[in-house]
Formats: sequence, structure tokens, C-alpha cells
Amino acid sequence: MELNQRKEQFSKAYVRAVAAVAGCSVDQPENDYDSVDLCIKAVDRDPVQPHRLELQLKCTSRDVLNAQCVRYPLNVKNYNDLRVTAFIPRLLVVVLVPENIGEWIQQSEQEMLLRHCAYWLSLRGMPETQNISRVTVELPRSNQFTAEALQSIMQRISQGDIP
Repeated sequence: MELNQRKEQFSKAYVRAVAAVAGCSVDQPENDYDSVDLCIKAVDRDPVQPHRLELQLKCTSRDVLNAQCVRYPLNVKNYNDLRVTAFIPRLLVVVLVPENIGEWIQQSEQEMLLRHCAYWLSLRGMPETQNISRVTVELPRSNQFTAEALQSIMQRISQGDIP
């Protein structure tokens, strides 16, 4: 399998693990026309009208992390798809992995460790860009994509707020 395909699969597995711990279900759209890789549902809050969240996933081993944020060069198409005010909130989730693929996962009988970390950002309402190919977005390091963060995001959505 090609490296970018492995990164895509790893990022999906990472998000699915976080969602499982947060008590959310995950669906994958058949096609990715509008920059949506996965859909998360918090069905326990309202089974008739589950709260939903759509995610665009990226995975990188590049040096994009600084003291305050993750600076990720996002394709303009993805940027524009994520900045619109959609009925279902959308987030960008960037998963950072080590350069060496053998270090992405470590497991024993006691634990399974996924390296490194994922960060999220809502691009809703971001300004238009004049860039042609990429826009560098900054994901705050405080926005780690954890089970607790996902539960908090879903709680805000349930109250009619945005992530």
C-alpha cells in the first residue's frame, strides 16, 4: 500500500478509536466530493435527531508543529469546502505521525499506543483566499482531538452552538 493510503487509513483508525471512547458512532461517506471523510454521530443524546459532525482528515509526518500550533498547508478546495456555513458542522482534523512508519503504533498485552497526536479546527467563517493551490491553516495545540474534546464538541452542537 502506498504511504499516503496508509496515512489515510491510520487517520481514520485514530478518529474511530477516539469516537468509540467518546460514545459516538462513525460513518464513512461513499464519496468525498465535499471534503468530508468521516461523519460522527452522538446518538445517545437524541436517537430521533442525532447530533452530527463531519470531518476532513489529513495525516502528515512533516515538521508542522511549533510551540503554539500546527501549521498545515491545506488544499484550497478543502479550505473552501470547510469554511462554508454548512447545516452539519465541519472540522479539519490533522493527525501527526512519526516519519518512520514502524513507530506509528506500538502494542503489547497491556497497551496499544498510537503515535503522535491529532488536532482539530473549525474553518467556518474563515475569509476567502486569493491563493491558487494551498492555504496554510493554524490548528492550536490546545485543540487536541481527544475523546473529551469530541464529547465537548458534540455537547455544543446539541445546544445549537458551533464547535
